[in-house]
Amino acid sequence: MNDLDMDFLLGSEDDDGRGRSHPRSRRRRRGRRRRRRRNRGGFLAPMLALIILAGMIGGGGYYGYQWLNDVLVPDDYPGPGSGEVIIEIRQGASAGEVAQILVEKGVVKSVRAFTNAIDAAGMSGSLQPGDYRMRKGMSAKDAVALLDPKRRLQTKVTISEGMRASQIYQKLEEATGISAEEFQKAAKAISLPDAARGNIEGYLFPATYEITPRMNATEILEKMLDRHDKAVEDAGLRARAKKLGFTAHEMLTIASIVQAESGRLQDMPKVARVIYNRLEKSMKLQMDSTVMYGLGKYGIIASGTDLESESPYNTYRWEGLPPGPICNPGDHAIEAALQPEKGDWLYFATTDPKRRITKFTDSWEEFQKIRAELYRNVQGG
Repeated sequence: MNDLDMDFLLGSEDDDGRGRSHPRSRRRRRGRRRRRRRNRGGFLAPMLALIILAGMIGGGGYYGYQWLNDVLVPDDYPGPGSGEVIIEIRQGASAGEVAQILVEKGVVKSVRAFTNAIDAAGMSGSLQPGDYRMRKGMSAKDAVALLDPKRRLQTKVTISEGMRASQIYQKLEEATGISAEEFQKAAKAISLPDAARGNIEGYLFPATYEITPRMNATEILEKMLDRHDKAVEDAGLRARAKKLGFTAHEMLTIASIVQAESGRLQDMPKVARVIYNRLEKSMKLQMDSTVMYGLGKYGIIASGTDLESESPYNTYRWEGLPPGPICNPGDHAIEAALQPEKGDWLYFATTDPKRRITKFTDSWEEFQKIRAELYRNVQGG
């Protein structure tokens, strides 16, 4: 065995007399040294974090407080605000979406401030669509208070049964400030059934409507048309009219005459029966209400001159139904037209307009008597 072999087995000595270790021994020692370094690092890391945290709380405490304050207490305006701004809440808008609108309009300072305030008030799920009058630079709490549904900017307008379109425009003008001419113009541009021939009369359903400041003439009329469509659908008007041998438009025309000629609800089915009986016998309807409508007049008795009118609504001159409705009928008149009372009546007259008493007969002679009674009451009243 040579010297090199002995050195390999026993390990050679360094110049200072120490023997060199076996490679495996050296690796073990290096591993122990690395573990000791890791242990020291594992101890130092949390210590360093504590030192930094202490520095934030101590020497940097002010900035730490400011940071925590911004997270926990969002930006908010201190006062009630000033000026005026109209905010629209759309159908289905969430509290977060409303908050974003309020921030964009300068009403509240931050989304978080508003959502916190509305959650605290328990109103997150009770936001109602509509327009609200608010102020700029408001505290979130004050802004939430102004979003009470009772504070919505809206005008309630009641359209009575039997009103003509021209009367409806005038009433809407008084309620909204939009001119009657603007409503008339809008009505001509609205899509209607072909049978209406561009005339909206009969399609503006009488009801109470909520109108907001943002609505224009077209939107208001379309809301009334939507309500009309619902009433027609609920009554099953199209199918029931077809069974009676009429179109939906013709049925609305009959209902409008029933509405205009009836003094009381209980008279409506009888008035409808008179119309059907006359049509079946090819008799002229001879309804004063249609004549007056064609002339743009109001009243229950047409004069001799009125009866000479060439208007297509003059049912004393022309047989059959007039071209369309003469007013806007309500639910009761529509139902009466669809389900008339059984009877042979051919004539009727409202003998006492003040008490709205109407008498019916199938005799011409009897009709002359009740008509004379009407004239006496009108002239005496």
